[in-house]
Amino acid sequence: MRKYLIAAALIGVFAGPALAAEYYIMYDMTAKKCVTMKTHPADMKKFKMLGKYPTLGEAETAMHTMTECK
Repeated sequence: MRKYLIAAALIGVFAGPALAAEYYIMYDMTAKKCVTMKTHPADMKKFKMLGKYPTLGEAETAMHTMTECK
């Protein structure tokens, strides 16, 4: 029983960060297009942040409605 509890705790520890992923919609000012990223870019001179979303589906849906991305 104890090994099952330890295994469940380890699964929770390693699965937690994967479930807490965030997606960023960034406008690439050099390429003049919108991109979806999993990480915040280090070079903010090249990108303009348009939004942060909890799932990829929400980010892509929002990207289609943004005027900068059309």
